[in-house]
Amino acid sequence: MPRPRLCRRVKFNPSVTYFKPQGVPMRYLDVVELTIEEIEAYRLRYIENMEQNDGAKEMNTSQSTYQRILSSANKKIADALINGKAIKIRTLV
Repeated sequence: MPRPRLCRRVKFNPSVTYFKPQGVPMRYLDVVELTIEEIEAYRLRYIENMEQNDGAKEMNTSQSTYQRILSSANKKIADALINGKAIKIRTLV
């Protein structure tokens, strides 16, 4: 049986939940979905300019888990930008 997930602290709930390339209808686009944890890690690192250990403390998680979340977010965002995909942000509600 897998270990239960720990609660991660997220202080940001985005008001915008979709981004897409201009001029392309949604029905023609593939969608990359980001979790709220990925957006929070991305925000802490690149908007708040926090280092890995500070971001991990802010999210109430280990440094290695924080780095895995951030790496996953970076990979998904790069995939969407390079391959012209839409980005959906999965929110809490």
